[in-house]
Amino acid sequence: MLSNATASGGTAAANAYIIYNSTTGRVEWSAQQVVIAGAGYTSGGGAFPAVNTIDKFPFATDGNASDVGDLTVVRFFVAGQSSTVSGYSSGGADPSAPAAYNTIDKFPFASNANATDVGDLTQVKQSSAGQSSSSSGYSSGGVAPGGRTNTIDKFPFASNGNATDVGDLTQIRNSAAGQSSSSSGYTSGGYAPGTVNTIDKFPFASNANATDVGDLTRVAEETSGQSSTTHGYTSGGSPGVLNTIDSFPFASNANATDVGDLPVGKSRSVGQSSSVSGYASGGVASPISVLTNAIDKFPFASNTNASDVGDLSQARGRAAGQQG
Repeated sequence: MLSNATASGGTAAANAYIIYNSTTGRVEWSAQQVVIAGAGYTSGGGAFPAVNTIDKFPFATDGNASDVGDLTVVRFFVAGQSSTVSGYSSGGADPSAPAAYNTIDKFPFASNANATDVGDLTQVKQSSAGQSSSSSGYSSGGVAPGGRTNTIDKFPFASNGNATDVGDLTQIRNSAAGQSSSSSGYTSGGYAPGTVNTIDKFPFASNANATDVGDLTRVAEETSGQSSTTHGYTSGGSPGVLNTIDSFPFASNANATDVGDLPVGKSRSVGQSSSVSGYASGGVASPISVLTNAIDKFPFASNTNASDVGDLSQARGRAAGQQG
């Protein structure tokens, strides 16, 4: 008896089956390899100058990223969101212009193509955290022309349109990490001013303010955020150049625990998530504090250190992360 298997997080597993062995009377996994579908994307970023590059790297195998398109605007300090079919990059700034943006860019996962401008945030802002529900993208916090903000913006995936202001974080802050469960968005760490360890949570089902549901193991800003089906992760960051990987549960409101380390300390990296692993790509790394192109990967199934599994097409930080 054969039945198709499904990988962790609901991603279809290719060539993997559950088999009833009539000799042993046991249900067993086939020996065929489970293939993890999808890819990670790193869009925008840089230092001086900023870039508009959209990089793509595979989840199924460890390897380097390739340049598959461009954003409509050159910028860094961008927030990333993902639907099932498209990646989004919202807000950001280009200090060489100088200019800041409220632009919401969208690019397809099914083909390698440039992004298109599909709407605007409620305000020009940079250094926001990105979250994604099944139907909407969110941009929380950041720096607007008038100063830091606690605004939670929401825009639809089903149609191209502008964002609306649907709530507030518990603190005015920027440079936080974003995580997403099936029902809630999370914003962890950031600069308030003063670096903080706050984990905020807001619902996807209704438009409402966030609540403080726990703390990271350390104060941290300029971190990267990852999400499994059960936990949020906050990796790297500053002050200094941190290598800590924190994990906090979605099922209950609780503080984070330290579950591993990045290969080297780095801040300003960007997070991506497959069904089984978290990624931290690019950033500013120690010990020489220069931009890196390293793609780091750590497993969700166990508390383990990350490993360097590939390179972006360019060394850069302050980018947006997507997965699809």
